[in-house]
Amino acid sequence: MIVNAEGHVLGRLLTYVAKKALLGEEVIVLNAEKTLISGKKDEIFDRYSKKLEIKNLGNYTKGPFHEKRPDKMIRKALRGMLPWKKTRGREAYKRVMVYIGTPKEEIKVRHNIDIEKTKIEDLKKIKRDISHYVTVGEVCKFIGGKW
Repeated sequence: MIVNAEGHVLGRLLTYVAKKALLGEEVIVLNAEKTLISGKKDEIFDRYSKKLEIKNLGNYTKGPFHEKRPDKMIRKALRGMLPWKKTRGREAYKRVMVYIGTPKEEIKVRHNIDIEKTKIEDLKKIKRDISHYVTVGEVCKFIGGKW
């Protein structure tokens, strides 16, 4: 199953993707940088800048690790929605791939799927109109991500 994440709220999209992955489907999420985070821009940026202040001063190699690329940020949020300590949660996590943009060649090589011939689901039933939002790409650029 291929899902276009453009214009979807992050939490709603990931709950749908997590349920499909737990049921055994392979899910490919495209346009990760265009996913929306609901809320006012200043409040969201403050929340993520406060997250960056959390550090392990004793040994920085043991975390916490802050993701600065949109695809990795979305996968980390998805990991929090899955039962990670159980094997079915870890296997479901492996069945989900998130991409920035639409890399046709990479998907054809990795998954043997031709995007132009397959149906990309837009998920209109979970789409919501929101007035205050920020895209995941904007948050990652604010944090300092370069992709």
